[in-house]
Amino acid sequence: MSAYRFCRTDDIELLVDALNCCWSPYFLGEPPMTPAAFKRSIRDLQVWCSSCMVAFSDADPIGVMIGAKRPSGTLIHKIAVHPDHRRQGHGRHLLDSLASKLAILGPPRIIAEVPETLSPGCALFRASGYVEEALLTDYVLYDVGPNFSSATAQSEENHAGRFVIPVTVDDLAANGLLGDTDTQVCWERSIATLTAKKDEIAGLAVASDERIEAHVLYVNREEAVAEIMSLHSFIEDGGARLKQLLSRLGAQGMRAFRFPKVHPSEIAKESLEALGFRPAGAHFLYAGTARSA
Repeated sequence: MSAYRFCRTDDIELLVDALNCCWSPYFLGEPPMTPAAFKRSIRDLQVWCSSCMVAFSDADPIGVMIGAKRPSGTLIHKIAVHPDHRRQGHGRHLLDSLASKLAILGPPRIIAEVPETLSPGCALFRASGYVEEALLTDYVLYDVGPNFSSATAQSEENHAGRFVIPVTVDDLAANGLLGDTDTQVCWERSIATLTAKKDEIAGLAVASDERIEAHVLYVNREEAVAEIMSLHSFIEDGGARLKQLLSRLGAQGMRAFRFPKVHPSEIAKESLEALGFRPAGAHFLYAGTARSA
């Protein structure tokens, strides 16, 4: 007998068990979920336990959905059905139940960022009426030092009166440089996430006497590898300032950068490729609207 229920704040252990039972079989390279990691997702991504749901067969979890909620909408952060219970309608039921709930409580917009390689997940969202809104591309840049050393020297020589300085999330926010209504970014690199994770995020900026002209925010994910959280130039210079910033990080020991889930409106593909970034995967951004069943 199958049963479903939305969760409460005291269900973190249940959600952790459900993720390790239902999600982990599809992502064997990922570390197991822990209560501490789940609580971080509540802080960083605004996961709401009341937007999470578990499907059961008797007392055993066979499906799980993790929802994160902000005023702009709800993110289906993770959804999975145990391999032994697929194709029985559980995933569709989880999505429909959340849509019915949000039709009453809001917000009405629901999105999901699904790896292009996860065919069953893509099929589930399409069958549930979600529309592909954009393709979010994962970019990587390797061997920063050798590729950028001469460009950095030339850039710094040609830009007297401009300086590379440390910068924080709070610095950029205070200068009104984090918000742009015309630019879309993935949920994990939105302003809300940057603010929640600001103590973990480092940054550099090119600054003149009058303004910040370009910035990069990043997190050290592993030795000599950084994940870019924000990369932006406010000057049309063919990418020279951004190259200067990346090169400075290369001189500090960074040898590779990952820039995940880049929305087409965030920064042009041609600009990233001119900096040396190359595509390394993608996610489909699916969007739907809450509705009563």
